[in-house]
Amino acid sequence: MALSREQIAQRVAQEFNDGDYINLGIGIPTLAANYVPEGIEVMLQSENGLLGMGPYPTKDQLDADMINAGKETVTAATGAAIFSSAESFAMIRGGHVDVTVLGAFEVDQEGNIASYMIPGKLVKGMGGAMDLVAGAENIIVTMTHANKNGESKLLEKCTLPLTGVNCITKIITDLALLEVDNGAFILREVAPGVSVEEVKEKTAGKLIIPDDVKEMNV
Repeated sequence: MALSREQIAQRVAQEFNDGDYINLGIGIPTLAANYVPEGIEVMLQSENGLLGMGPYPTKDQLDADMINAGKETVTAATGAAIFSSAESFAMIRGGHVDVTVLGAFEVDQEGNIASYMIPGKLVKGMGGAMDLVAGAENIIVTMTHANKNGESKLLEKCTLPLTGVNCITKIITDLALLEVDNGAFILREVAPGVSVEEVKEKTAGKLIIPDDVKEMNV
């Protein structure tokens, strides 16, 4: 059975390590703020100038002025800092963000990502995505394995305009967790109830299937 958006976010949060500085992109990545594992402390960074995002607010905590880069209301964790967008991008461009989690339209077996535009549709801009893929060493993509037409989003080569080149390290979809290495997708985990054959069928790029593929813990 395919994972929900919340389950994908829960699984990506398991990749966080104590002390990490993490930037969460818009969409599924933002949900990961609600699933930071107990026993570790991370600092969630937003391009609009917040370091130390907490979970989404309850009605009692709601503050319309406290927003993330996607204009969603958020909370501030203990020890949070608020600063200008220029300082935020200086952190990103200076390599001070350990982990970046992004959504994507497509990724390919070389670790390229297309995440910001579909030709013929209104484009609001790339935002901070290009800076993020250039500034962090550990870049994780969260997305559905196939598009609404059932076509694979894990390709031999991206067809859409690229956000970044040779930069993706790991992909967590509604079907599986895969690593990108040496020009191929390496299947590491499958979602509960999802077969290796289904992942193989829905992956258009080169897929390596090790003997020790695990079931995802969500």
